Amino acid sequence: MSSPALILTGAEVRTLDPARPYATAVAVRDGVIAAVGDEADVRDWRGPGTEVVSLRGAHLVPGLVDAHSHPVWGLEMASGADLSGVTDLAGLKAALARAERIDGWVVGHGLDHNAFEGRPVDRALIEDVLDGAPAFLRLYDGHSALASGAALDAAGVTGPRTFAQRAQVVCDADGHPTGHLVEHAAMDLLAGVVPRPSYAARRARLVELLSEMAATGLTGAHVMDGGDEELVASVARETVLPVRLRFAPWCMPGVDEAGLRELVGAQGRGGRHWQVGGVKFFMDGTVEGGTAWLEHADCHGQGTEAFWPDPEAYAAAVRHLHAAGVRTATHAIGDAAVRHALDVVAGLGPDGRHRHRIEHIETAPDDLLPRFAELGVAASMQPPHTAYTRADGSDEWSRRLGTARAAHAWRLRDLRDAGATVALGSDWPIAHYDARAVLATARAPRGAASARAGLTGLEALEGCTTHAAQAAGESATAGRITPGHRADLTALAMDPVNTPPDELAQAPVRLTVTGGHVTHRGG
Repeated sequence: MSSPALILTGAEVRTLDPARPYATAVAVRDGVIAAVGDEADVRDWRGPGTEVVSLRGAHLVPGLVDAHSHPVWGLEMASGADLSGVTDLAGLKAALARAERIDGWVVGHGLDHNAFEGRPVDRALIEDVLDGAPAFLRLYDGHSALASGAALDAAGVTGPRTFAQRAQVVCDADGHPTGHLVEHAAMDLLAGVVPRPSYAARRARLVELLSEMAATGLTGAHVMDGGDEELVASVARETVLPVRLRFAPWCMPGVDEAGLRELVGAQGRGGRHWQVGGVKFFMDGTVEGGTAWLEHADCHGQGTEAFWPDPEAYAAAVRHLHAAGVRTATHAIGDAAVRHALDVVAGLGPDGRHRHRIEHIETAPDDLLPRFAELGVAASMQPPHTAYTRADGSDEWSRRLGTARAAHAWRLRDLRDAGATVALGSDWPIAHYDARAVLATARAPRGAASARAGLTGLEALEGCTTHAAQAAGESATAGRITPGHRADLTALAMDPVNTPPDELAQAPVRLTVTGGHVTHRGG
């Protein structure tokens, strides 16, 4: 047998393997972990071509995984001016006035609903600073946008539209578009006219972005969209992807038998460090956009309808994919959406256990929590999203839901206590991809969730390792440091389990290894 290509030594290794919880050295061969041991073993492992890296007391853990991200689709979503720092209408106007024009357009992203200070999202609030330029501003949730009058004219959008999915071109009392485009189908009306990054720019940015992700300790991401297979495959043929990507293409309302066959046929397609594995559904939209499916209407009388106009059609599509052996992930933010997704999995019977997952779960009543463990449904949650809310309830999310439902915000601790698998992610570009921030906010949730206890340090780490692997059906090959598992490894200067959350968020990343390849070396 050949010698290991890489040996990591001088580390405090937390394996998350019950058979051997701790070690000080790890050997890697052919992209997998070949041996786990102590300093005394290194001499026997080492061969003439082995690279030996001393981690100088760093804390080595299984490679951190972002269980919900959009690193390819997000290249376009995060284009233009970064508006994530805007907090009020005056700040928005100032940002738009100085924004660089792209082919004559003002394009922006990351805009917080709270910046409108309680006003309806309307182009009339911003057009006085645009000098007639077309503008397309993506709100932070990824499910809505604000378009100026010139942008709507360029796309020929002059009034309301009808869609197969729950989407809306918001119009005033006279039937004229306000510029607020709610959900994907409405935003896509402008896809043909809004400037987008070139293929070369997206390709260069993808490599750069994945390297930046690896620098925070990330070794993998569950990509909750179909991405751009040609782009990813091209990059993967020429270089090692620094982050392992697992894609789940969308299944949208109106899908037919041919569309379902195509989704089934795509499973397993991939290359080095990327693969299609699963299908993504939307059962609702967002609280702030008024499209979360709620059991009772929000304060504006919205939120009582599902993203799939016929929820039974969603159930039929899930059953079809399940019968074909395809794993599913369902976006469900509101309590009604979460309940329906759980009911559908319950209808699959015992064979449905540990095959399906629900994304986001921003508000859920007590009776839904034990069903996750009972049905074997993984809860995939994004702790950094809590930062878009406020502890005093003055934010748009909390106001729409009201006090009682806002008190059920992001119930990470309660779901773990109920025995659920809880995988953690960022939902980049909705929130920053930094894996350390995901770990930190899981332990110390913010805003509306700050009154509730977060996860322990160990549980947060499991959310980005063992529980992420469980959610993807990869427990046999990922999530632990044990022989035969993928050589995906993260070394931090601080202990991710016991370091206080605020310090962990800034912890230096000493080394990131993906598939046996060193993708980041820190100081």
